[in-house]
Amino acid sequence: MAFQTEFKFELPRGYVDEKGNLHKTGIMRLATAADEILPMRDQRVQQNPGYLTIILLSRVITNLGDLKAMNTKIIENLFTVDLAYLQDFYQRINETENPNIRVKCPKCEHEFEVEMNFLEETVE
Repeated sequence: MAFQTEFKFELPRGYVDEKGNLHKTGIMRLATAADEILPMRDQRVQQNPGYLTIILLSRVITNLGDLKAMNTKIIENLFTVDLAYLQDFYQRINETENPNIRVKCPKCEHEFEVEMNFLEETVE
């Protein structure tokens, strides 16, 4: 099974372009470290940290309807319900899952999987 890196979505309202065409369906890819780090250098983000969302979404949305390319102007002109939907969608597809490791009980030698959660405190 291949690792999924792109996810289809459908906007609640949709983006209306300058010709009046409605674009509702799209594809968002998983974010990379560069997607989250490079926008921090952008002067628009330095002046208004809320703009990070706009740049980030313009980088990870690879397709929206019949549009040829994504940019910040398109994201800026989304309806607020669509922006909120995309922010939530971004969070859901980029959530990290804790890895499972296979372990063996040293006493009975029973094998089982244990979830590794690096964010929880360890109990001693």
